[in-house]
Amino acid sequence: MRTPTTVLAILLTLAAAAPQLHAQSTHVAPQAVLDAAIQQHVDDTTAQREAVLKVLERDEVKAVAGRVGIDLTNAATAVAAMSGDDLKAASTQAQAVERALAGGASTVVISTTTIIIALLVIILLVVAID
Repeated sequence: MRTPTTVLAILLTLAAAAPQLHAQSTHVAPQAVLDAAIQQHVDDTTAQREAVLKVLERDEVKAVAGRVGIDLTNAATAVAAMSGDDLKAASTQAQAVERALAGGASTVVISTTTIIIALLVIILLVVAID
């Protein structure tokens, strides 16, 4: 009677170890591809952050922020802490501000001001939530 119990214990031990052995097999994607994907994500995040910071350094943005009482030092600090969807949204807004300000047309002053305020509000909301 002891032999069937021993055999059953060995079989259960092997069955429990099989998934762990399979988990140690090689990855589907090569390490170089994984490294490239991570580097691309880091580069995208850096570019988004730089786009927002570039807009925050513009004189027009500083003027609007001063009028509405927003400290751009805190906003720049918040941008450094942003990530994911928040950073992407702020970057999209910053690119819209950059395009609007680059045009130089006086007819977009209200739109540009609105976009700048929206960008600053997004940054402040991220700071307040964190």
